Order: sequence, then structure tokens, then C-alpha cells
Amino acid sequence: MPVLLSIVLPVHGVERYLPRCLDSILEATPAGETRFEVIAVDDRSPDRCGTILDEYAARDRRLRVLHLPENQGLGGARTAALPEARGEYVWFVDSDDWLPEGTVSVILDELSQERRRETPADVLLTDFTHAYPDGGTEPNPWRHVLVGSPLADGATLAEHPALFQTVMSVWNKVFRRAFLLGLGVSFGRGFYEDISVTYPALLAAERLRYLDRSCYFYRRGRAGAITSTASPKHADVFAQYDAIFAFLDRPDRPGRPVPDSLRTLVFDRTVKQALTVYDSPGLVPVARRKDFFRRISEHFDRHRPTGYRFPAGVRGVQYRLAAHNARVAYAELRRTGRLPRELKRGARAVAPAVKKGVRSSARFTAYNAFRRLPLDEHVAVYAAYWHRGYACSPAAIYEKAKELAPGVRGVWVVENRTQAATLPADVPYVIVNTPAYLKVMATAKYFVNNVNFPRTMVKRPGTVHVQTQHGTPLKAMGMDLRDHPVAADGMDFDRLQEAVDRWDFLVSSNPHTSEHFARAFPGRYEMLDTGYPRNDRLANTTRTEVLEMRARFGLAPGRTAVLYAPTHREAKGGYVPLLDVRELARRLGPDFTLLVRTHYFHTGGPGDLTAGADAAEIVDVSAHPTVEDLYLAADVLVTDYSSMMFDYAVLDRPVVIFAPDWDEYRENRGVYFDLFAEPPGAVTVDADGLAKALLAGDPEPAARARFRARFCPWDDGGAAERVVRRVFPTTA
Repeated sequence: MPVLLSIVLPVHGVERYLPRCLDSILEATPAGETRFEVIAVDDRSPDRCGTILDEYAARDRRLRVLHLPENQGLGGARTAALPEARGEYVWFVDSDDWLPEGTVSVILDELSQERRRETPADVLLTDFTHAYPDGGTEPNPWRHVLVGSPLADGATLAEHPALFQTVMSVWNKVFRRAFLLGLGVSFGRGFYEDISVTYPALLAAERLRYLDRSCYFYRRGRAGAITSTASPKHADVFAQYDAIFAFLDRPDRPGRPVPDSLRTLVFDRTVKQALTVYDSPGLVPVARRKDFFRRISEHFDRHRPTGYRFPAGVRGVQYRLAAHNARVAYAELRRTGRLPRELKRGARAVAPAVKKGVRSSARFTAYNAFRRLPLDEHVAVYAAYWHRGYACSPAAIYEKAKELAPGVRGVWVVENRTQAATLPADVPYVIVNTPAYLKVMATAKYFVNNVNFPRTMVKRPGTVHVQTQHGTPLKAMGMDLRDHPVAADGMDFDRLQEAVDRWDFLVSSNPHTSEHFARAFPGRYEMLDTGYPRNDRLANTTRTEVLEMRARFGLAPGRTAVLYAPTHREAKGGYVPLLDVRELARRLGPDFTLLVRTHYFHTGGPGDLTAGADAAEIVDVSAHPTVEDLYLAADVLVTDYSSMMFDYAVLDRPVVIFAPDWDEYRENRGVYFDLFAEPPGAVTVDADGLAKALLAGDPEPAARARFRARFCPWDDGGAAERVVRRVFPTTA
């Protein structure tokens, strides 16, 4: 069968991440699927990457390995692989990232459809997910530009120029190989090597298409990554810009004609990127900043389009200063939101120019301008799970603060309008990076979150930050992960300490948590030994509420509801199907219902849940937004190492631990106590034992009582009130 897709994998110094990447491509794709190949390039890697590649290649003929005699960098490694590629399409994947389960098969099916079209796509763009060192994920922040656009069916760049607002990297783009080779372009050397290919490809393509499916996990914040590395090589970006405009100026340029409007957009996008690199803390070394800014000015001189008009507002002022190499004035504008008096003549005041859609360096300027305003003693900012919505302890604190501290207005931060639509109707909100968001982040007195706010947001004197966390720790956390590199997965401990130094209060769920958090997150904050506010609902629940929740999930009276909720495993990607839920459903029979909830880091879900007429019903509840609803509806919880066991224990209902890989998990992640010695209920290591424990009903009530005594002593329904009374000015 002809090769449809060649996946090119440049490899250098990523021994820790490489197996996950390879497994997500090879092991997650059926062995009989031969429509693709992987060409891995060992770019003179200093660690065991070359050996790992050879070991994988010996087991899977779909992988071929090139060992380069000298290090060539990302661009050179990709260039070396292209002549070896046989696929009709080529996809450049970075070896420290990984693919969601089933992605290769989905891409192959999409490409099979494309090749049958009269005009097949020259570039297939995919959706993606950002993955952070602390385990958090974030959806593609530019997805709104792509969903519902002409690119869903196929279009040119001229028909959807908003594509320039999105990421310009190669890893979320699958190229038709003949088209790519025909462009006559090449990857650059050094940093930002891929934009000299992506810009020409997007400009020249006869047809671009967007696949609205997350097909890529892009690792953010990894130590050694370009976006977190101080280096003079950031100046390499100017050579890549020169290559882009050289392509535009070629008289024999292939592909579609490029209108002047697109050339202007290309120029604007390159200036925006260059200023973002310059403005981002810790990228351009101090000794090189003056030269870097000068080169931005030279970029204006060299490539500014004929008749170019500066943008309006703050961004236009910044561009003018950059074009004239006015670095001191630019710094003053960024610092204060104002120009020096001697340069202000003829310029518009900055703050009134902050308009809808603030981005990039203009965003920093606007934020700094808002910081000059006084703190608003009556505003509290709330967020949860990286701005995903209204949830967890911040939501419980918000509700109690409305009652006890009505003089403090709560505002929620959400990522986009889709998430805003999930908020309760009366909850005020701002959307990330809008002017309203920048103002409230710059001026609010109180901040409540179960993760950390962005490090670009400054903690002003007089502000109060409340960190609630989001689970009692069985697994090692924070600074304790320094001894567990697999779980740490490139975590930047210096940045973590910076975040901890912002905290004024840290909410603790129980004495065990207080003990370990004090060591894992060393700081000057006050530990609030209050219990978790999110568990107040469980402690205060009524039989009526339980019946309502059961009815919501279609659970008939007498039906035993089992909530199965496995946790995330750092050593493995995506949902890990250690349990065959369909077989378990057949073992349990029709008097049971299995509610299956995969971890929120994962995409794709548990797959086929059809078990047969005489089996338990299986319901995928992974997308249900409120886990407490599931707790109330379920008669028993089955989990492995999730902190859900501590929350669910508040209800005093059976918990069964299914832990077939305990030894591996304990070694990779590190744990604070022996779950087998101090379990919340029955402990099982195989499917047979799990089925027997569930059929037994309540096999270990004594173990649950001991567990509750240790981990639930403060869960009396008053945790949120205790937090609010300590943090906010209350009226009663």
C-alpha cells in the first residue's frame, strides 16, 4: 500500500519525552496500519535518544532512523529527512510533544478524503492543546478564528486572512509533499526556523483546510524550550523574516498571486512577533536588547510595504517608536503607559486608545497603564482550572462571600465566550486578554484561584491572593517533585517558587494536607486549616438533592450507580484503559450503572461503551462540568490515585481502589502514604477482585471509618464560611 503520510521527527536532547511521543504515534496506531511512516532524525543527540530510536525501529518497521554526523538543529534535521519521505503528505512533529490517542488514524482518514477531491488541500491545519509543566492543559487560544470559517470546507489565505492571528508553527499543519517541495523554500537555521516555510506555504496554497479536532499536545514552559530560554539566538528571527520576504519578491514565485493586503498582514505579523520576543521577560539577554530593538527598526526599513499605514491606538504608537529605533521612549511607554513629555507632542494619549481586541505588546502597555489606577477594595477576581469556568473551592467561596461580604463584588475570569456561557446567569465575568480583564487584574484587591494566575500579572502591594489548590495530596506535589523527574516533566521550580511567593493564604483540606503543603510549597503565606470549601455541598447535602441528582443521570430506584474515575498518569499520555469497563459491566449485570469519568487533562474519552443487554449500562460523564453532582448520584466510587477519594469520603459511602500499577505509580510520581496500608475501602489489583468488591456492596466499612477520621475531620459544611471570614471584610 502506498505511503500516504510521512511523519518527520527531529530528535535532540529529549530522552525524557521521546518514548511518550513515539508511543503516541506508533503504539496508539494499529500495527496493521501501514499508510504512514515515521522518519526520525537523531540530530547528534547527546543523550540516549539515538539508542531509544533504534530500539523502537527494531520493533516497528514503520519507523526509520537517520543518525546525523553533526548537529544541524531543528531546521537542518527536517531538511535532512525530506528527501527520505515517501508519503503524499508530510507532518513535522516535535519530539518533546505528543499526539492524542487515535490521532494518526484520524489524520490518515482525512487525507484519504482529500486526495479524492478535485483540488486536494495543500495544507491541512489541525486543532491542538497546550500542555503545561504542572499538568494543566489549555485549548487552542485561536480556535475561535478557525471554527465556522471558510477553512472548514477549504479556502485560500486571501479568503480568510484572519488565519494570520494564529500560531505560525509547522507542528499543527500537514503539508502536501509535492506542493511543499515545489515552493523552493527551506527551513532556517537557529531559532524560529519553521516560519520561513509556514508563511510561504499558507500564502501560496490553492486550498487550506482546518480540521476541528485536537490532534497535538504542544508542551509549554519546558526547560530548554525556545519560549523559555534566554539566548542571543532569538535574533535568528530576522533571518527568517528576510527569507519570507525574499519568497514574496521572487518573480517566479509559485502558487497564487499575493495581494498587497496580504503582504501588509505578513509585515504586521512579523513586527508583532519581534516586539513580543523583545517584551517577553527572560528571552533577549540584557546585553543584546539594544541591538535587538535596532534590528526591529532595520526590519521596518527593509520590508515595510509601499503605502504602509501604522495601526491605530497603542499598537500604532509602539510601531512608530520601533520604526524610529526610539528604544528609551518605547520602554517608558511600556512602563508607565505614557510617553516622555518631550516625545508626547503630536501623539494621542495612550490609555483612551485601548480598544477591543488588545493583544501582544499593546496588551502589556494597557495592563501597565491600568496598574497606575488605585486598587479597588471592593473587587475580588475568581478563577478555577486555568480559566475553564465556575468550579471547585473558588466557586464555593464566591457563593459564601456574596452572603457574608456583599461589599466585595466577585468577577470570574474565563478563557472564551463558550466557557462564559456555562457560568450561572448572575455571575459577572471577564474574558482573558480583553481590556476588562486587564483592568480588573490590575486593580482588584482580592484574587482567589485553585491554580496560579499568569506570571505576567504583577502582585501589587495591598492585594490579597488566596490559593485553594484542588485536591488532598496522595501524590507528591510542588517542590517535592524535584526527586521525581518523570512526574516533574520539565517543571520550572524557580517559577513555581515565584508563584508561591504571591500567596497570602493557602487553603488546606485536612491536617495531612497542611503538613505536606507546608513543605511542598515553602512560603510566607498563612495556612488556612479550614477544610475544602468545595466539600461543603457534600457535607450539607439532603436526601432530596441526592434524589434529584440521581434523576438527572437517569438512575432508577434500586439501581446501584458506580462512578469510575481514574486519574492522570504522568508517565503515560492520555486516557489509560487499565480497566475493561465493558467486561466489568457484563460482570455486574443490569442492576448496576457505570458512570465513567476520564481525567480532565485527557481528550478522546473511554471509547466504545456498549456492553450488551444483560450488562450494566455504561454512561460517559467525562464532559459533565460539576463533579459534585456525580458524587451525590453515585452509590460507590471506584478510583485509583485520584484526590476524588478524599472528597467522596465526606459522604461516608463505599470507595473501592483499583490499583493494578501501584508500584509503578508510586515510583514515578512519589506518594505521601501507603494507599494499600491506609485505604478508604476495599483495594483491588485486577478486574476480578474489583467486580467481587462491587458485588459485595460495602466490604470495608471499618477502613472507610479510619480513612474519614484522618482525612475528613474539618468537613463539617462550614469551610467556605471560615475562609471568607478570615479573608474578606464581612458584615455579620
